[in-house]
Amino acid sequence: MTTLRRPRSRIALAGLGIVAVLATQACGTAESESAPGDAERSHALTRALDDVVRKGFPGVQVVSDGPDGHRTVSAGVGDLATGAPFPENAQVRIGSNTKTFVATVLLQLAAEGTLDLDAPIERYLPGVVRGNGNDGNRVTVRQLMQHTSGLPDYVGAGNPEAMTAPNPVLVNALSDEARWRQYAPAELVRIAMSQPPQFEPGTRQVYTNTNYILLGQLVEQLTGRPAAEAVRTRILEPLGLRDTYTPAAGETVIRGPHPVGYQTIDGKRADFTDLNPAWASTAGDMVATGSDVNRFFTALLDGKLLPAAQLEQMRKTVPFDRMPGSGYGLGLIDQPVSCGKRVWGHGGSIPGYETRNGVASDGRAVTVIVNQLPDSAETDKVVAAVLDAALCE
Repeated sequence: MTTLRRPRSRIALAGLGIVAVLATQACGTAESESAPGDAERSHALTRALDDVVRKGFPGVQVVSDGPDGHRTVSAGVGDLATGAPFPENAQVRIGSNTKTFVATVLLQLAAEGTLDLDAPIERYLPGVVRGNGNDGNRVTVRQLMQHTSGLPDYVGAGNPEAMTAPNPVLVNALSDEARWRQYAPAELVRIAMSQPPQFEPGTRQVYTNTNYILLGQLVEQLTGRPAAEAVRTRILEPLGLRDTYTPAAGETVIRGPHPVGYQTIDGKRADFTDLNPAWASTAGDMVATGSDVNRFFTALLDGKLLPAAQLEQMRKTVPFDRMPGSGYGLGLIDQPVSCGKRVWGHGGSIPGYETRNGVASDGRAVTVIVNQLPDSAETDKVVAAVLDAALCE
């Protein structure tokens, strides 16, 4: 059953003009009153949202900002026990979108002359990348940022040999130990260094979380303060991203209104909202709203956070191993959509939540949130279809 609430207008922040807020309860999608000719474009998004719920996701939310203003559309539920919908400004764990925040800080440091992107990481973190064939003298900062370093992934994803590594606990991020334990970044790197490299540095592109744990350590080394503090003072505060934060040490709950995050474990759906994201650290521990994610990526691509030279470097891509047809820059993904627009963003996955996002060449910024991770190529495809439909409306 679908419950429709009329859009209500308010003055938006950051010059977005009138905001149309749409909410949905139970299953189905909400639709706003449309001008003639808009209906056909909106129907594609409605179908995509409904398909996500039909494929078994508890719920989905789309947050869109741009020349046409702000809009939030939800389908399904944010809480299966109560039937409550997604909160209108839902905070969720944004996973690997964290990487783009970290990359932005590093490019700011490069612009300030503090960092050489083509220097070996050994120059800045001596002795850290070492062991089992890993050598920090042969891996550059740029290769870490672009996932061409060849370093092993401490999570062990896609690496069967990691199952026999001396510290295999993080092979399964759903384990009780990984869920609640306070890991230090140095410990995560040591876990990675217990494995051999995946390939010769610079010869391939393979998405590897270890790269951004090291880059978080690099931010701390160069700024003399935690990476989270550098992100806050250099990005969050200047942009007024009040609903975005890095959880404090040992913090396991999401501070603001949020949907329940679900995870299928041993064939059963479990509430996985609360966890200690220390095992993700600067590779994926941040929390934000869809609106804040849109504002960050829009500001970044508009040149409000980086000089033109550094933004240009950020947008130089290599083929992305996880998304055929896409390119990976320095913490930024160039992804195709069906209507031919050029779209830049990132996206993130962490137990309980997945976010897909992008800013199109026409200025439209979209973030898609589901409160359960896709578990197959088919379910991954239906979430991607929502982002495509929203960007191409």
